[in-house]
Amino acid sequence: MKTKILLKCAKAAGFAAYALFLLFSFLKGFEPGKKMAFNLSYFSLEMAKILPPAFILIGLFEVWVKKETIEKHFGSKSGIRGHIGGILLAGTTVGGLYVAFPVAYTLYRKGADLGVIFTYIAASAICRVPMTIFEASFLGIKFSIIRLSVSIPLVIISSMLLGKYLTRKGYTIRDGA
Repeated sequence: MKTKILLKCAKAAGFAAYALFLLFSFLKGFEPGKKMAFNLSYFSLEMAKILPPAFILIGLFEVWVKKETIEKHFGSKSGIRGHIGGILLAGTTVGGLYVAFPVAYTLYRKGADLGVIFTYIAASAICRVPMTIFEASFLGIKFSIIRLSVSIPLVIISSMLLGKYLTRKGYTIRDGA
């Protein structure tokens, strides 16, 4: 009980110190602090645009997609098809990891294999279609193809190994609080 209270007080003190730092930055003209405030407001607005529609879609996904469908396509018996499906799903996910983690949790609750979930999360970080197009426009299509052809097999192999290891150890994902 005391630990929770101390943790809440520490969080409140941290937020207060940050707010005071930003206020001081504006009053004294401290440019790095002003830039931090601008970045905070910019990214907060961007998240406010992305997260509500994404969470609505995740809620609809929870209701509309049956557990049996997830178990068939992403479950422990799906094999490499599940991992490829996880990559394809991750490639179309908008919002980056802010959205990928709630989707991964939903997949887990509906019976997806841990390895497939790890593939989905990793692919959400490196294989999104808009990000790849943006990368190819700056670094070239050859670079993007090489990067994807190296990173995708590594993601699948490491996710399969980690998933099997944690499944053998009896690992489960707990409900968040």
